[in-house]
Amino acid sequence: MSLFGKRNVPIIGLDVSSTAVKLLELGRSGGKYRVESYAVEPLPPNSVVEKTITDEQAVGEAIRRAVKRSGTKSKHCALAVAGSAVITKVIAMPGGISDDEMEGQIQLEADQYIPYPLEEVSLDFEIVGPSEHDPDKVDVLLAASRTENVDVRVAAAELGGLITRIVDVEAFCMENAFRLLARHLPEQGVEQNVAMVDVGATMTNLSVLSDLKIIYAREQVFGGKQLTEEIQRRYGLSYEEAGLAKRQGGLPENYGPEVLEPFKEGMAQQINRALQFFYSSSQVNQVDHIVLAGGCASIENVDKTVAEHTGVTVTVANPFAEMSLNNKVKSEIIANDAPALMIATGLALRSFD
Repeated sequence: MSLFGKRNVPIIGLDVSSTAVKLLELGRSGGKYRVESYAVEPLPPNSVVEKTITDEQAVGEAIRRAVKRSGTKSKHCALAVAGSAVITKVIAMPGGISDDEMEGQIQLEADQYIPYPLEEVSLDFEIVGPSEHDPDKVDVLLAASRTENVDVRVAAAELGGLITRIVDVEAFCMENAFRLLARHLPEQGVEQNVAMVDVGATMTNLSVLSDLKIIYAREQVFGGKQLTEEIQRRYGLSYEEAGLAKRQGGLPENYGPEVLEPFKEGMAQQINRALQFFYSSSQVNQVDHIVLAGGCASIENVDKTVAEHTGVTVTVANPFAEMSLNNKVKSEIIANDAPALMIATGLALRSFD
């Protein structure tokens, strides 16, 4: 299974997060991208735990429902594995050799870089460009994941009626989708340090992009599940009811000041802490801008709370700002889901590589 893959048919981006399956299909119309179909399908609790699929059957059924609801005709998909499940390394290789020779040489050298037996690993590489240190060599990005991480995702997609063409890495998908946001950033992101913070249900991912390239990525356990659990505890609801109330409203008046505001403060503190950790471990001591992504970025005014705590300007990610929509896609629904669809967008863009 290729970790980067090739394409020749329309490819659905399929992001399996801890709480939902997110499906997105993009097309092109008049030089612009167009959202052809999309769906977000909730997952049963604990079928995915911290990015690891623990109930293949439940995830497969959710994928099947998402495919049906979206109305897509495509059967080919691109999936991603979490950064924590992937080892990436840039290595220098001789320039001017064929892909087959390169592959043979990488297979010989890979065991220096990968702490697992090679027969248990899915491996791929991509040439990044000429090596800065040696004009006769090229820099090659090596990506490896344990085959079981890849296989369980491919099997779940198959149960959902899809054929996996590409397996990518979440951080690369983010970088890919980030280009769609860059036009709306200070200096269009060029020569800027931009922090992309994806706050999902259970995990927060910080990626720092310098000049539109990821230079740092780190995950920490924090997410919207904590807000759902607090709603559940305080108002005596089931987990599903709490999740629904969080999205659709209808909670008592004290919900805003006593539950939501403290969560927003906590989220801002987590982001500030993640940035301080980044500053202490790199040469960079200030980011120019923060982009909020993930389901928690849709919380009203959370961007303002994060800006107050960090002293940095903040925008909420919307990869569809300049896209047209197929008439079966409801603009107000996709606008609300947009910040949580960055990985799905990065995967769907692989159709156009």
